[in-house]
Amino acid sequence: MSQSNATGSPNPSTFILLGIPGLEAVHVWISIPFTVMYAIAFLGNFIIMFIVKMEQSLHGPMYYFLCMLAATDLVLCTSIVPKMLSIFWFNDREINFSACLTQMFFIHCFTAVESGIFVAMALDRYVAICNPLRHSTILTTPIVSKIGLAMLLRGGLITLPCPLLARQWPYCRTNVILHTCCEHTAVVKLACADIRISSYYGLFVAVLQMGLDIFSIAVSYTLIIRAIISLPTKDARLKTFGTCGSHLCAILSFYIPCFFSVLTYRFGQNMALYFHILFPNVCILLPPMLNPIIYGVRTKQIRDRLLHFFTHKGT
Repeated sequence: MSQSNATGSPNPSTFILLGIPGLEAVHVWISIPFTVMYAIAFLGNFIIMFIVKMEQSLHGPMYYFLCMLAATDLVLCTSIVPKMLSIFWFNDREINFSACLTQMFFIHCFTAVESGIFVAMALDRYVAICNPLRHSTILTTPIVSKIGLAMLLRGGLITLPCPLLARQWPYCRTNVILHTCCEHTAVVKLACADIRISSYYGLFVAVLQMGLDIFSIAVSYTLIIRAIISLPTKDARLKTFGTCGSHLCAILSFYIPCFFSVLTYRFGQNMALYFHILFPNVCILLPPMLNPIIYGVRTKQIRDRLLHFFTHKGT
């Protein structure tokens, strides 16, 4: 593929997404698990939103936040998988410069939004357990909507400087991105300029935003555990803590891969290049795939509605 687009002008008209260098011969086989993960994520999250919309008894804060999480997961995985599969299946590697920056924005924005929604869900569990009599009056539908909008605006505002800064750099060396998507670091490191401001800002956002979110969740669960310990019986404690099980599993499926992704990026210089490309993609797709499974299996109301739907269709 010619790289003439990248030379002689400050910005290339297109970037070339190389896919997974060194594994081009097995791109089709690599696409199979990603296709399965995307199909499960898309179908599962759509079913969650459909059930909550159709079932009046599920019109409450916890399920509204769950719908926000499902919608965020759909946007997040859709922002990378279709282009990834077009590379694997059709060798369609070109991506417009503006489209590349748009994809970069969506990836990092909705990752931040998802983290914020987990904080909001931790707040919901805190109010439900520590102040149950006022749960419906504190987390009203307008308040829940405003929290969701605030998380979306926060994600957008803290992510917007990344593509704006990336647009300013001149790309005069090459327009070939060694990745399956326009991830921030993979793009800006192609610039023939001092990109420390982009690197520092990206690190600042990742550490501060994720750090604050994890801290907020930890504080919420510290207060929740204190309230649970004060309950009179073991059965009551187990039952109350069980209402947090789905949320805790979803949090772990999101933050643990993110944590290891950061570690491999910072300290895994000796690892193969294909691992540095495959692992972040799995980290992005894993939570959207697991979240509907976790909530569908562990949340009785959703599980009952699914069973009722299929048994009713069967009869």
